[in-house]
Amino acid sequence: MLVFKLVITLLLMGAVLAALARRMNVPYPALLALAGAGLALLPNLPAATLDPELALTLLVAPVLLDAAFDSSPRDLRRNWRAVTGLALAAVGLTVVAVASMARWLEPGIPWAAAIALGAIVAPPDAAAATAVLTQLRPPHRILVILQGESLFNDASALLIYRIAVAAAVTGSFAGWAAVPMLALVAAGSVVLGMVAGRISVFITPRITDVPTSVIVQFLGTFAVWMLAEQIHLSGILTVVAYAIFVAQRVPILISAKLRIQSYAVWEVVVFVLNVLAFILIGLQLKPILARLSTAELARYTTAAIAVCATVIVVRIVWVMSYAAVGRWRGAKIGAAGAAVVAWCGMRGIVTLAAALALPEGGSAGFPYRDFILFTAFSVVLGTLVVQGMTVGPLMKLVALRDDGSVDREVQLARAETARAALAAVDGTMGDGAAGGGAAEMVGFLRRKYQARLLRAEQGEDALDPAEADGWRDFGGVQRRAYAEERQRLSDLRARGVIGDDAFHRVEEELDWAEVNAESRRL
Repeated sequence: MLVFKLVITLLLMGAVLAALARRMNVPYPALLALAGAGLALLPNLPAATLDPELALTLLVAPVLLDAAFDSSPRDLRRNWRAVTGLALAAVGLTVVAVASMARWLEPGIPWAAAIALGAIVAPPDAAAATAVLTQLRPPHRILVILQGESLFNDASALLIYRIAVAAAVTGSFAGWAAVPMLALVAAGSVVLGMVAGRISVFITPRITDVPTSVIVQFLGTFAVWMLAEQIHLSGILTVVAYAIFVAQRVPILISAKLRIQSYAVWEVVVFVLNVLAFILIGLQLKPILARLSTAELARYTTAAIAVCATVIVVRIVWVMSYAAVGRWRGAKIGAAGAAVVAWCGMRGIVTLAAALALPEGGSAGFPYRDFILFTAFSVVLGTLVVQGMTVGPLMKLVALRDDGSVDREVQLARAETARAALAAVDGTMGDGAAGGGAAEMVGFLRRKYQARLLRAEQGEDALDPAEADGWRDFGGVQRRAYAEERQRLSDLRARGVIGDDAFHRVEEELDWAEVNAESRRL
């Protein structure tokens, strides 16, 4: 009961810290990290443990699906070199550098455990960076690179992590013989994700009850992850492929009301999981700190600071070197953009979950678990506080500006959806469906969509709230117009005319217009 009361209290504290972070214009995980550190120092708090096999599934699967669902395949393809470099090369360099530093500072740590530490702290968490950057409106390409990196660096880092953990526990290492197996695992994970996505696309439209649909969404996410892990594939790659596949097909198949409510639930769940991760890491650090002598604590702290500096420096060196070569080859990212990307290396929930997922210590457990857990949290705390709280000022210092690419696509999508709705209304008049009161309804709708088209062509920001009318939808004219708008919007995304950022902005506007119109008809 004490742990339950503590969790409830800390969830409330997390909500307060998130509100404070918005006012301070810093990522809320930075304040959560400070709260987790404070939690580890408080007396009389119970120790808490999480089943290692549960840690990654519970804490990572929903967060990863939420991020992958909003990603834009078109934008990822356009920036694949930068994303691949960060997700593979930068992660690999970080693992090697951190493992070498750990071995130098703690000579007794086995190489397998040192590599596991490197893999734990290698993947940055883009959510912390984008939480600040989206408010400052940087060039869209920077956000795409950071978000794309966060999807795939988790997979590469955790593949290394699993090999290193197995080697540390069993004492055997497969070496280069594991490379073909890793390629097979990656390919199999993508195929499994797409197959699961097809099943989800078949099931989702048949569930119209909001609570049931949301529950099925979460159960599906966990089922996909656990199935992948059960057959020794990558849960992360499988969930990413599953989410991207579903995101491109499901929106047109479900109602606006269901989508609005399910998105709200997912946002809350991701927040709660972040708070839970920092609570658990704080409670696990408490007994570790109690076991350390003053000399050991000083040694651990020195090592943690060195590892934290290593992950920051390696990222800066890689990004700035890549940007220098990229500028020489004509790439579209300059020194200012590279500086922001290089500084957005905050670690977050994936690092915490991987650390919590280490097998318990002991004669048959994981060597140097306390050291790795302490160091991993220190890296999360250090990067979130040092980088997370200064990325906003850095952004202002280098004076990067939004390139307006998403706004232009939004404007285009608004105009095209309005034209599609007008065509649907005119088609209703042409097929003789409009008679009596329906004719008046059709005339009203024509004026409404013509006004919307004019606003879109003039570049105004949003749909007019007054469009939510109280007319009875004679002959389903309004519904046909909404269906045509959504179809046109999906077609624009499928053809690569707009990206997912513009798609989701216009989709949200259409959702609210449709929900408001439906509510006024009731």
